[in-house]
Amino acid sequence: MSSDMSGGANVRLRPEDVTDLRHAVAGPVLEPDSEGYAAECATFNLSCPLAPALVVGATSDADVRAAVRFAVRHGLPVAVKSAAHQVVSAAEGGLLISLGRMRALDVDARERTVRAEPGVRWSDVLPRTAESGLAPLAGSAPDVGVVGYTLGGGQSPLLGRTHGYAADHVRRLTVVTADGALREVTPHTEPELFWALLGGKGNFGVVTRIEFEVFPYTRFYGGGIYFPGEHLAEVLEAWRAWLPTVGEDMTSSVGIQRLPDLPVLPEPLRGAFVVHLRVGYLGSAEEGAALLAPLRAAAPVLLDLVEEKPYASIGDIHQDPVEPMPYFDRSVCLEEFDEKTAWTLVELTGSRSGCTLANVEIRALGGAFDREPATPNAVPSRGLPYLVFALAVGAPDRAEAMRADLARVVDGLAPWAATRNLVNFLSPEEATDTEGVRAVFGPERHRLLADIKKRYDPDNVFRFNHNITPA
Repeated sequence: MSSDMSGGANVRLRPEDVTDLRHAVAGPVLEPDSEGYAAECATFNLSCPLAPALVVGATSDADVRAAVRFAVRHGLPVAVKSAAHQVVSAAEGGLLISLGRMRALDVDARERTVRAEPGVRWSDVLPRTAESGLAPLAGSAPDVGVVGYTLGGGQSPLLGRTHGYAADHVRRLTVVTADGALREVTPHTEPELFWALLGGKGNFGVVTRIEFEVFPYTRFYGGGIYFPGEHLAEVLEAWRAWLPTVGEDMTSSVGIQRLPDLPVLPEPLRGAFVVHLRVGYLGSAEEGAALLAPLRAAAPVLLDLVEEKPYASIGDIHQDPVEPMPYFDRSVCLEEFDEKTAWTLVELTGSRSGCTLANVEIRALGGAFDREPATPNAVPSRGLPYLVFALAVGAPDRAEAMRADLARVVDGLAPWAATRNLVNFLSPEEATDTEGVRAVFGPERHRLLADIKKRYDPDNVFRFNHNITPA
């Protein structure tokens, strides 16, 4: 079987083979001409369509096992879809296991744990944990799937600098590996696989259940402050000087945004070029307001949406889009963000730059993001203080121009760029070969991952991802 980074298989299935699979699973089995195929393959990024040879809409562990065994028996590589916010490959020639029907969710308030199946999104979890006065390490977009987000690390814009990555607080994973076995994976039962799954994102099997810790938080002080884009330099300089003065209970980022002219946006933001300062603070509103005073004074304010909020409103911090759209993206982590870096970012994205990107954001990491968890995992981004994520929104016929604009911004930050990166922010066009993936993880971590891949997926069945090829 091929071990190409995203290549499918040249396999011709017989009708009776597909019939056998339909008898083996409870969920639908769909071919490209089947009704419902397009809906099953739908993605959040409309520029990244899925086009597998076959789709299984799994309803249970048994369906997933049957689908994986069928794929291996017939020489098909396997793609996995839950919320489909990060799609790396079209999965052409492969078998897609769609997990959206598996939505069981259990909150144990006494143990402060959550158990979730792969169809569950953070928007499902947040109201349930709030009932018990608890909070998960959800990300900036509540509509993202819990399992995929956590397997890629999981960077919370509110609890991360205090508690680290979401992956750091996983207790148990239920996984179907390439041999079709259903495994209960903990740090004690299968420590190597547990380590690799958390950070290795989809390279080692299909996770059908995850159990993780949650924390006793019910509210925060935060949201966004919008400034006119022409004041980008002042805001960046104030933010850069302010970061060393705040503790791990304050998380922040800056988005440089060219917003669409849409009625859903409040009047001062429609079609505007803005600087969006995002903050999440775990202390009191009074303390938070005092801490934010230097930033509020940095430039004229268009709109100030920072206030006391219930924890379940964590999505208000970033205000990420909720509807599918066509886009291209790039990311890079920075080793530092000094005065020259800030000025370079102004030159690349400011009002005189000619930049057309919808959003270029820089997130401050640090704090617990840098600390090794009690149970180690493969998350590769510890010690990286900043992440830059750039987004271009537009139809595929504008792809060349959007890629060029993304490259100009991301490559322009090369003097400060790290080679490692956050797995969840990688685009389909980043880390596309073994060397690129090795750079993201770092050589030693990648070597260990490749050894574990050889043990659990020697034929690289799970390769429609930022692929760790077997050693």
